[in-house]
Amino acid sequence: MFLTTFLLRKGIPGKQWIGKYRRPRQITWQMKRNVIQRLEIEKETEYWLSRPWMTLEQERGHAAQRRAEQWEAFKAAKAATFPASKYIEDHLNHLNVTKKWGD
Repeated sequence: MFLTTFLLRKGIPGKQWIGKYRRPRQITWQMKRNVIQRLEIEKETEYWLSRPWMTLEQERGHAAQRRAEQWEAFKAAKAATFPASKYIEDHLNHLNVTKKWGD
């Protein structure tokens, strides 16, 4: 169907770079080079990930102290920005100006 449509029509219908019947892009040497570079980077990453420098026993809990310190620092920062306590007495104290029945 695509071949007969392509052969019988003069061009690609609609926008030529998107859609079901789009014009195929030409593969350039830059595209090939970029794909090869990405594959090499992925291969190197896979190599380094397959050879850990810590054993499972060393890795278990190795960052607990650092994470606890970060958590305490985070809590302190949150507590520093927390507003001071406000009491209902402070809000309603202006009503005591004309108070005559409680002397």
